Amino acid sequence: MAEFLSDTFPPNVNLEHKNNINKSITYVEFASIDKAFVLHMVIHKALFRRCAMNITKRGDVWHLRRRVPKGYASVDPRREVVISLRTGSETLAREKAPVLWAEQVEVWEAMLDGDTEDAEARFAAAKRFAKARGYRFLDARKVARLPVQELLARIDLVASDEMRDPLGADSLLGGAELPLITVSRALELFWGLARDKTLGKSADQVRRWRYPHIKAVQNFIAVVGDKPLDDLTRDDFLDFRDWWAERMASERLTANSANKDLTHLSAVLKRVNRDKRLGLELPLEDLGFRQGKAARRPSFSDAWVRDRLLAPGALDGLEPQARAILLVMVNTGLRPSEIAALRPEEIRLDDPIPHLLLQPIGRVLKTQNAERVMPLHEVSLAAMRAFPDGFSRYRESSATLSATVNTYLRDAGLLESERHSLYSLRHAFEDRMLAAEIDERIRRDIMGHALGRERYGEGGRLATIAALLEPIAF
Repeated sequence: MAEFLSDTFPPNVNLEHKNNINKSITYVEFASIDKAFVLHMVIHKALFRRCAMNITKRGDVWHLRRRVPKGYASVDPRREVVISLRTGSETLAREKAPVLWAEQVEVWEAMLDGDTEDAEARFAAAKRFAKARGYRFLDARKVARLPVQELLARIDLVASDEMRDPLGADSLLGGAELPLITVSRALELFWGLARDKTLGKSADQVRRWRYPHIKAVQNFIAVVGDKPLDDLTRDDFLDFRDWWAERMASERLTANSANKDLTHLSAVLKRVNRDKRLGLELPLEDLGFRQGKAARRPSFSDAWVRDRLLAPGALDGLEPQARAILLVMVNTGLRPSEIAALRPEEIRLDDPIPHLLLQPIGRVLKTQNAERVMPLHEVSLAAMRAFPDGFSRYRESSATLSATVNTYLRDAGLLESERHSLYSLRHAFEDRMLAAEIDERIRRDIMGHALGRERYGEGGRLATIAALLEPIAF
């Protein structure tokens, strides 16, 4: 009942009034809903009378007159404010009063935000102040080029009694200075501005998303220094490109490595420039390197998997959860990170057909095609039965998984060549499916790949997929 009575408070009722009314209503027992409704109407009628905006008429125009709240005394020393409602109609004046009061509160809030030595905060406050007053923030050069009528209107407002804070001039006449944002500071700002990029991601996914941005910015600073963004020149970016060209030649790195750095650096600087409305010209175009044909990751041969990797005792020295993840890969071709991130509810070992049901639980899947079902056979099923709740050791730190496995395989002589790695098991699994003449649509569904055309129907059902994979399972 308390919720019923308090849901429709007048918009200008303050929190204290609401709380007091709610406390009173909580202790009232109603004999009928009719009495409750009557009390509801009485309370609200009284509230509307008590909280109505105090408007007075001066000549032919109505004005709003209210005391300056104590919380804004530091930025507005007046005891009360009088705001013209710009109408001779009392009805229209009462409609406009709450809106103009809200705008005045927004102005005070902007003043509070601007009452700081922090250049970024003051710059943001100046833009907010201008918006609250119905103007667009412009720097001083653009303000000077405004039509005379708008320029005079801005000057008149700054000079009026209503404008008692220096932020008014900073805001309406472009006096606020562009904050000094260095490259390292841009990275700090980027995390907050790019929050949309991490929605739904697990802690491990966020860490892996952040790392290449950090690396790119650190590399750039090491080459050109931690300069303010507005001091960056085309030569700075070309120097960074030249540094990468030398590394590619001396360290035999691929163009892909360099282009990733350039892409992530560009993402940081462009996002900050746009979202902070800095209006800088950042010469970031045409810096990438032409990429040659990407080297295809080799797959393990069937004989190597069967006779070396799965030989008795071959993997005994490998950390148990890492070993189990490797064995799950053998007959599923799942990505190592997909297996490491499995939640208990995605592991269906007691079903008639034991399987994994990959879903975006606590994380974001790599693509929409990565949400799929995967039957378990032979060594993969046995490995999952040993860890029915998943792999807690690597669930939030899958990056260490590949390093752990690859180091072990290399030291134990279990890599078929220097170019092989844990991920080669995924390629080996697809090669086995291809050799078994499994339909391409089903292969793509199993691997979590895009089909390249619209998908019709449900694709291979669990029983069908399980039957197709059983003959090729180790």
